[in-house]
Amino acid sequence: MNAEDVLRIGHETLVFAVETAGAVVIFVGAVWAALRFTAEGLRRRSAAAFTPIRLSLGRFLTLGLEFQLAADILRTAFSPTFTQIGQLAAIATIRTALNWVLSREIRDEQRQVREEEVPP
Repeated sequence: MNAEDVLRIGHETLVFAVETAGAVVIFVGAVWAALRFTAEGLRRRSAAAFTPIRLSLGRFLTLGLEFQLAADILRTAFSPTFTQIGQLAAIATIRTALNWVLSREIRDEQRQVREEEVPP
């Protein structure tokens, strides 16, 4: 096995590890949110009870998408073609837009939670 093969295998392993980390973060966040949603749904019926759950799920999704974007960047970093660069640009644009929307939603929800907690 030559040095190029070792680098390629190491590169593929890194990409797989980062991709897996992103998938695990999203999966854990979804399971956690589902469990909390079920528990809160049995205890309380108000929509306000679910806002903190949505905020936490949004954070998990944002972090998971960051890992996925990092994996895409790593994948393209090893002798990229123009097609791969174009695909990365499209993926990065979509994921960045998703992260921006999620971050904005999280900020808005946090502001609403703080406003609801402050007595008039």
